[in-house]
Amino acid sequence: MRKGEQTRTLILNEAVALASQVGLEGLSIGSLADRLDMSKSGLFAHFGSKEDLQIRTLKRAQELFLEQVISPALEQPQGLPRLRTLFSNWLVWLESNDDLPGGCLMLAASAEYDDRPGAVRDLLVAGQRELRGAIAKAIRLAIDEGHLNPQTDPWQLTFELFGIVLATHHDLRLLADARALERASDALERLIDAHSWVLEPSVPAAG
Repeated sequence: MRKGEQTRTLILNEAVALASQVGLEGLSIGSLADRLDMSKSGLFAHFGSKEDLQIRTLKRAQELFLEQVISPALEQPQGLPRLRTLFSNWLVWLESNDDLPGGCLMLAASAEYDDRPGAVRDLLVAGQRELRGAIAKAIRLAIDEGHLNPQTDPWQLTFELFGIVLATHHDLRLLADARALERASDALERLIDAHSWVLEPSVPAAG
C-alpha cells in the first residue's frame, strides 16, 4: 500500500471510531480534524465534502465487518459450522470491537438514515441487502448439507437471526445487559433446533 493510501486508511479508521460514537451525521471534517490533531485543509485534501467523508467512512466500516465477521466464517465448513461462526463473530463485533467503541456503525446508521434519502442511505441499504443475502446463502448451504430441514425458508430464518442481532446490540449498548450475549447464543440454538430435522417415530410392521 502506498503512503498516501496508508494515511487515508489510518484517517478512515479514526473516522469509523468517531462515527460509531457520534453517528455519521455527527461526523464532519472539523470534528475529525480535532480528533486527529490535523488541519481542516489537510483533511480536505483527502475528502472534498462532509458527504464524501461519510460515504468513505461507511465503506471502511463495511470493509472491517467483512474482514472480521464474514471472511473468517467462510473458512469454516459449509452448513451449521459456517453459520454458527458467522453469528459468533457478529456477537464479538457487537461486544468488544476496538475499531467501533460506540457500537456497530451500520446498525446505528440504519436508525439515522432509515428515512433520509441520499447517497449515504443508498450505500447503507446496498450493504445491508448484501449481508442478508450472505446469511441466506449460508442457511441454504446448511439445508443442502442436511443440517436443516429442507422446508426451512432461508429468508425467514435470516429475518429472525437479524432480529436477534438487533436485540443484542440494543441490550448491550443501551441497557448494558451482561447476559445479552448469552441470551443471543441461546436464541440462535433455539432457532436451529426449530429448523432441524425431526425424525418420525418408526411404526412397527403389522403382524
